[in-house]
Amino acid sequence: MAQAREALEGAELLAQRALWTSCVNRLYYACFYAFTAVLADRGVRTTKHTEVRSALNRDFVRTGVVSKELGSFYNRLFRRRHEGDYTDFVRFDGAQVRPWVKTAREFIDSVEALMEPDASA
Repeated sequence: MAQAREALEGAELLAQRALWTSCVNRLYYACFYAFTAVLADRGVRTTKHTEVRSALNRDFVRTGVVSKELGSFYNRLFRRRHEGDYTDFVRFDGAQVRPWVKTAREFIDSVEALMEPDASA
């Protein structure tokens, strides 16, 4: 979870500098690291992005453990980060990305609450 919080802090700094593509990248990784920590807390070890996304949707969103809104946010961030990193001429703007910073924080807080006590330390 420390890695997730650090990536979120980096995203916030990038947002202050209006570096939107890099901000989206850090927001995605903040959420990815947070949910990877939840999986690890449950004995599931994976670093593959598609496996983490599948586990979130299958085991947490479909069962109602994580809200559909936060699951949709993660899926959208997954796609947007991939576009920003690998597609030419993709541009993000502040009006689009600023709200994602708050939602990423909500995602991280929400999934961190799923961890066993003392697991996030």
